Amino acid sequence: MTVPAPEATRDTVAWLNDIGGDTLAGRMGITFLEAAPHRVVATMPVAGNTQLYRMLHGGASVVLAESLGSIGAALHAGEGHIAVGVDINATHHRVARSGLVTGVATALHLGRTTATYDVVISDEAGHRLCTSRITCAIHAKRRTRDRDPAHP
Repeated sequence: MTVPAPEATRDTVAWLNDIGGDTLAGRMGITFLEAAPHRVVATMPVAGNTQLYRMLHGGASVVLAESLGSIGAALHAGEGHIAVGVDINATHHRVARSGLVTGVATALHLGRTTATYDVVISDEAGHRLCTSRITCAIHAKRRTRDRDPAHP
C-alpha cells in the first residue's frame, strides 16, 4: 500500500477515509479532515467509543492520537519507508458523553529516523479533553519475498 504524496492533501484525506473501513480507525468511526506531514486532523464519534460510565473511553482517545501521529509520520517518511509508533502517552483532562471529538496532531520533530507529534483532542465546544504525544520510528520498507506466514 503506497501512501499518497504529502502535497496531495485532498487526495490523501479521501484515500485515508476510503481505506479506513477495515482498520481500527474505521471501526471507531474516525474521519480524516486534513492530512499532511506537519498537521493531521480527524474527528471521532463519542457514541460507540465509551467505557462503562458512558464517557469517552481513554483508550479511544489514544487510538485517535496514535492514528493521527502515525499518519503524519508516514506522510513525512515518504515512499519506500514505514512509520511505526514506539512511544505514546496521554493525559485526560475532561470527559465527553456525546457528539464528536476532534484530534489535531501537530509535528514537534520531523527527523530522518523519528517523528514526534503533539496531539490535542477537543470536544465540540472546544474544550480540551486529552493531550497526547506520540513518537514514531521511521524505517525503510523491507523487500517483499516469499515468507512462511508463521514467521514474518
